[in-house]
Amino acid sequence: MSQPEKKDNEFKAYNVYLKDTIEVFTKRLFYALFDGFEQQQKELLFVEQTFLKLALKLGIENSESLWATFKTKLPEIREKLDLDALAFEQNDPASKSLEEVYLAYPGFHAIAIYRLSHELYKLNVPIIPRMMSEYTHGLTGTDIHPGATIGASFFIDHATGIVIGETSVIKDHVKIYQGVTLGGIQIKKSMSNIKRHPTIENNVTIYANATILGGDISVGANSIVGANVWITKSIPENSLVTYQLDNKISTRKS
Repeated sequence: MSQPEKKDNEFKAYNVYLKDTIEVFTKRLFYALFDGFEQQQKELLFVEQTFLKLALKLGIENSESLWATFKTKLPEIREKLDLDALAFEQNDPASKSLEEVYLAYPGFHAIAIYRLSHELYKLNVPIIPRMMSEYTHGLTGTDIHPGATIGASFFIDHATGIVIGETSVIKDHVKIYQGVTLGGIQIKKSMSNIKRHPTIENNVTIYANATILGGDISVGANSIVGANVWITKSIPENSLVTYQLDNKISTRKS
């Protein structure tokens, strides 16, 4: 039995094609951050025009004022990213130079777009920060919500599979490896305005595939969280948390 034809105006239209525009906006903004001064000014003119077009399509008011405020934050963002890059170079034995970090590390790329989108998020710019983070999520495999709060000298190794939720708080000199989740222990719409994700204090290292859940959870300073650990209670400072599993090794029968 054939389905009745739907009227042209039955569905609400969404500007899904703006995904292409956000890709261009995010790329060019990222590139401009590391350009020389003259080239940067040219790039930022293009990026500003693109932002204003996005804002118009999305019904965002005061877009010129928002952009002007955001633009003043770019030097501070660059300073933070230079510290992040140093953390990569100093903590990854595979890194041969700072240039390699800027040009080839997906983790650094993910952090850079996070820091840009986070400033827009703090200005209460709707939708655009999330679109930026999801575009970069697709590129790097790293899902950092623009609402998360992340301190100085942040290092994420390999990047793939990392999830950092909206209300996560990460202090300074934190190292996170692939597959780590900083998530919520409950998923309820009524919790949207409360802290749902953990706090990671200074100088914490979290190894691959560890999962840390809950808004009232904190991992104390100078702690190490081992691979595959599942945490739903706070960890005191200077702790070592490991997952114990004995591997059984036997001779294979031919």
